[in-house]
Formats: sequence, structure tokens, C-alpha cells
Amino acid sequence: MQKLEASSTFLDRLRRSGLATVTLVSDLAAPGGKGSELRYMRVANDIAARIKSGELEPGTRLLSEPDLAAYYEVAYHTIRGAMRVLRERGLIETIHGRGTFVRDPLPPDQES
Repeated sequence: MQKLEASSTFLDRLRRSGLATVTLVSDLAAPGGKGSELRYMRVANDIAARIKSGELEPGTRLLSEPDLAAYYEVAYHTIRGAMRVLRERGLIETIHGRGTFVRDPLPPDQES
């Protein structure tokens, strides 16, 4: 409790000095918030944009899910969610034992 009081006194003096603006943020507040996009959707949208732009052509084999997780710096399950979204959109297909590929042909609304 004493540490909190000392911090509070320091912050009060800092505010009154006019040298700094102090914004208190709870250490329980998670980054993001209601308006932020979920990570798996960001990954899915990025890959979808690369497919739409032609960077990833039909038939291209994607990196493995663990390698995609490392590339995007997210958890493996985040990539699994992104792959599910891309499959639902008809942009990719996974062939057991071979990998995940950009669909060939792409759905009509996704072709450049």
C-alpha cells in the first residue's frame, strides 16, 4: 500500500508540474479492445490479400502451419483458425500428407 501512495504522490507532482501528461492505464486492461481485429482474422485477411494480388498464385503450396506461425509471430492455433477461414472462403485446400495449397482455380470473385 505504501508503494501505491508513493506512486500516487509522484504522479500528482508530475501532473502539476506541467512537464508531462500522465495517463493511468490499468494493468488489467488487455490490448486491443472491442474494435480491434482478431489475430487469426488479420492473418487470414493478409493471406487472402496476397492471393488476390497474385503474389500467391493458384497451386502455390503454403508454408507449413508451424512455419506460418513463426512468420506471423502468432500461436499455432491462431494459424489453424486462419486456415479454417481461408478454407471456408474457398481460397485454399489442404491435401493430407502434401500440404496446403492456393485453390486452382480460385472462386470467380477472387480471381484478379
